[in-house]
Amino acid sequence: MFKRILLAADGSEGAFEALKLAVELQKTHESELWILSVFRHHSLREASMSMVRPREPEHMDDLMQSYSKEVAESFKKYAIEHGCPGVRAFVKNGHTAKTIVEFAEKSQVDLVILGSHGLGEAETFLVGSVSQKVVGMAKCPVLVV
Repeated sequence: MFKRILLAADGSEGAFEALKLAVELQKTHESELWILSVFRHHSLREASMSMVRPREPEHMDDLMQSYSKEVAESFKKYAIEHGCPGVRAFVKNGHTAKTIVEFAEKSQVDLVILGSHGLGEAETFLVGSVSQKVVGMAKCPVLVV
């Protein structure tokens, strides 16, 4: 039924639980498993509002991209170790929910899986969760774990 499954991964506990389920679904449906980690541009304004100020704020995007790569690669490694040989990992920059939905549409994904509570819990309080936004915008089924 699902030819291509997309797992949105931010490194949170919820995303890891979603990964476990994605691996099982991939095996059951013999589908492709793609992992996407999205990082958002970190503006100097956001850095100035932070309690902890980086020494080199101009390199904050590089740090965020590096973290996203680590997440994508570690999730990919887990999937391979648990029986998903053809898993692919991607890292994109942009607004998280919008980027997930656009990537899913362009990649002709049949199912998006993501954790219900990610790393941006403070933002959730103000503007809603990524999972809520993805469910509302996606044209394919979305499974929130």
